Amino acid sequence: MSAAGWIAVGLLGGAAAAARFLIDTAVTARSDHPFPRGVLAINLAGALVLGLVAGLALEGEALVIVAGGGIGSFTTFSTWMLDSHRLSEAGHTHLVWLNIGLSLVAGFAAVVLGHWLGSVL
Repeated sequence: MSAAGWIAVGLLGGAAAAARFLIDTAVTARSDHPFPRGVLAINLAGALVLGLVAGLALEGEALVIVAGGGIGSFTTFSTWMLDSHRLSEAGHTHLVWLNIGLSLVAGFAAVVLGHWLGSVL
């Protein structure tokens, strides 16, 4: 990987992480419900785009920049788990399972849809 590629990973990763924060904040501000809609939306969007990238058969340095730097910095496994833990601590067990189940099932569907879209483009 070239030095320019690593710089691109850093720049795209920083922009993607900032976008994640702004989107999560905006979505969360629209409701006082404890379900983490913002993180769910971010992770599903990231799964869709990652599937699209796979379907487009992006490879090499471009794949590292887009998938690792961009999508990897945009999506967030750790916040998904932290939100699930916080729901559990607050006694919202049904929302914990909804968060985990919906994220897994819809995330997989988003990857499949993105891959299909990428392969037909």
